[in-house]
Amino acid sequence: MAGVIVLLLNDHLFKQLWPGFLTGKLSDVAGLVVAPALVALLFRRRADLAAIALTGLLFTLVKTTETGAELASQAWGLVAGPSRVLADPTDLIALPALALAWWVRRRSATTDSRKWRIMVTVPLAVLAVTATSAAAEPRAAVSVEVTGTGKIVVHTAGDGSASRVSDDGGTTWTDGTFTYSGATSMGAQCVPGQATRCYRVRPDRLGVEQSDDGGRAWRPAWPPSPDAHERLTRTYDENEVGRLRSYDLAVQARPGGHVVIVANGVDGILIRDVSGVWRRLGWSDTLGTAPAADSASASDQVDLGPEQGIALFLAACMLLGAVGAGMRKYQGVYLASAAVGSLAMYAALDSGSRTVALVDLTAFFGWIVALVAGIVCLVLACDAKAKPVSAATGVVAAPLVYATVYTPFYGWSLGTPATYGTAVVLAIVLTSVIVLAGVTVIAVDARRHAYLAGSSTSSPT
Repeated sequence: MAGVIVLLLNDHLFKQLWPGFLTGKLSDVAGLVVAPALVALLFRRRADLAAIALTGLLFTLVKTTETGAELASQAWGLVAGPSRVLADPTDLIALPALALAWWVRRRSATTDSRKWRIMVTVPLAVLAVTATSAAAEPRAAVSVEVTGTGKIVVHTAGDGSASRVSDDGGTTWTDGTFTYSGATSMGAQCVPGQATRCYRVRPDRLGVEQSDDGGRAWRPAWPPSPDAHERLTRTYDENEVGRLRSYDLAVQARPGGHVVIVANGVDGILIRDVSGVWRRLGWSDTLGTAPAADSASASDQVDLGPEQGIALFLAACMLLGAVGAGMRKYQGVYLASAAVGSLAMYAALDSGSRTVALVDLTAFFGWIVALVAGIVCLVLACDAKAKPVSAATGVVAAPLVYATVYTPFYGWSLGTPATYGTAVVLAIVLTSVIVLAGVTVIAVDARRHAYLAGSSTSSPT
C-alpha cells in the first residue's frame, strides 16, 4: 500500500512540481514494487516468484530495446490513453527494487489479507501506474542547407526528426535522411551572385530581416504581426512554444529570382518564393497548401480555451440571472447559489489553461460544486414558481450570449477580424445588445404583472 501511495504522489504531483532525474527514478522504483502484485493477479494461484521474474524481464526489454518501448507505448495507450514509453537503459538501476517487492509479498503471506484490501489497493495501483508519460520532444525545424546537387534540406530535431527535402526550390517536399554537413549559415546568407541582397533570422524570435547593401543596414522582411504571433503562440502547447522561433535560413538562386527557406522551429518551414511572397509551409508537402505568412488557417487550431470559458460563464450568468429575476421568493439564497455555481464552473474551465499541479483535481471539484449549485437553483426556481417569461428569456438568451462572446474570437483565430482588440469590441457590443434585449423583455413582463396585480386589487368605481 505504501508503494502505491508513493507512486501516486510521485507520478501525479512530484513530477509536475520537480521534474528531473530523482522523480523519474523514484517512479521506476515505486513501479517495480507495485507491478509484481498486479502481474500476480494474472495467475490462478499465488505465484510471487514468477510475477517478479516476469516483471523484471518485461522492464528490461522495454528499457533496453526500441521495439519493447514501442510495444509498451501501444499497450499503455489502451489503458491510459496516448502515451510515450522511452527506452532508457539507465532505468535498470531500479531493478533491485524487485527485492523489496519480494519481501513485501512474502510478508503479506503471513498477515491478514482480507478482500477489502485488494478492492482498495488494486484500483489505486492501476491509477498510480497509469500516470501520463512525459510529452515527447516536439518536432522542430532547426537548420537549413543547400547541397552541392541543389537539394534544399531542412534538418529537424525532436519526435519524428526525419529531414525535409526539396528538389524544386521548395515547391514540393518529402521526408528523407540526410546527415548534417556542418556547413552552417549562422542564420544569415546572401543571394548567390547578388552579394548586396542578404537575409538573416531574428535572434530568439520569429522573424526574418533583409539587407540591400550587403549587410550594413537591415530592415524587416517577414515580421509576424503581434496578432499573428499571438495566434501562433496559442496554436502550440507550453512544451512547444519555447521552440517557436526562426533558427536558420538558406538562400537559393532560382529561374526568375531566388527563394529563401527558413527553419521556424515547431512551426516548420517558412518560404519566400521567387515572386517575393512569404508563406508558412509548416510541415505540408507542397507550397500550394501553405497559408500566407501572416495569416491563419483552420488547421492551426488556435487555443481559445480562456475565451470559451468566459463565454460559458457569461451564458450561465444570463440564464441563472434571468430565472432569478422572475422569482417571488428565495431570491437571496438563489442568487448566492447561482454565483457560487457560476464561479465554480469558470474555475473548472480555467484550470485547463493553467500550468498548476493538480489542475485535474481543481476541475473535478469545480464541476461538483457547479453541479450541486445548479441543482439547488433548479429546486428553488421550481418551488418559487419563477415567471415563465423570465425563464424563457434566460433559456433563449444564454446560447445567444455564448455565441456573441465566442464567435468574434473564433473569427480572429482564422484571421477575421485581424486584431484581437477588434474581437474584444465586437464581443462587448454584440453581447450588450443581447443582455439589454433580455433585460427589456423581463422588465416589460414585470411591469405587466405589476399592472395586472394593481388592477385586480383596485376598488370598482
